Amino acid sequence: MRKIAMTSDNHFDVNQVAVAQTMQQQVAYLLANHYTDYLIAGDLFNGFSESVAFVEEMAWRLAPTCRLFFIAGNHDMVHGADFATLQGSVDSYYAHQKMIDFPDTDYVLIGNNGWYDYRFAQVQGKTTADFLKWKKTYWIDGRIDQPLSDQRRMALVLTNTKILLRRAQVQHKKVLYMTHFVPQEFYITHVPQVSHWEMANGMMGLPQLATLLDRSQVDYVLFGHTHTKYPPRQINGTTYFCQPVGYGRQPHAEWKFGTNFISEWQACLQTLILK
Repeated sequence: MRKIAMTSDNHFDVNQVAVAQTMQQQVAYLLANHYTDYLIAGDLFNGFSESVAFVEEMAWRLAPTCRLFFIAGNHDMVHGADFATLQGSVDSYYAHQKMIDFPDTDYVLIGNNGWYDYRFAQVQGKTTADFLKWKKTYWIDGRIDQPLSDQRRMALVLTNTKILLRRAQVQHKKVLYMTHFVPQEFYITHVPQVSHWEMANGMMGLPQLATLLDRSQVDYVLFGHTHTKYPPRQINGTTYFCQPVGYGRQPHAEWKFGTNFISEWQACLQTLILK
């Protein structure tokens, strides 16, 4: 049996937390509550180097009691790593494009950072070039190193996910899939009369990923990115987890449950028991 803790979108730098103290508090909480695995679905810092350094230090502090795995969100990708690095192995904690066993269970973790190809947007008359121009003008992702189109990058996500889901099926394994971007239409809020809102929806994720996960009968999916907090929800037999920490500072003030970062993190931390 494994006791899994799941989080996303901690945004330590935007939230201006004392990182060393916060790590100490998180480690103490995870160990005191007997978690065996801690999953981070992206967006620790606005920089990959900082995120990797944090994960490696925290994993060392949690070992050997609790394993840690993470993927990169779009904020992690803003600087500190080029596309080739993000697609590489990085270290043993980076779960992107990997399948990892949960010992003493029938489950594996399949990780993929994810991406988007604008299909979540409900806006008329906009071309791919229009979305790309908007992204580079208004969206933080315009600063991410990317030697290929968003459509091609999303195709890589789907291809690798198909390969690993098939491998899990061959090995008769059940799947917990971890990604950063939104994989399911239910979690997209549409405001068709507001073009700017719908353009942003185009950078949220890809609806076709849910079709693939449904077809493969994936048991659980963890994701973030949206910054809207939802209770666990089952859709077509798959249970989705999305309760990101988000921003606690004005003008956003997205914290709903806590009075400071660590209390919001604890309230948003989701627990899954795997057997």
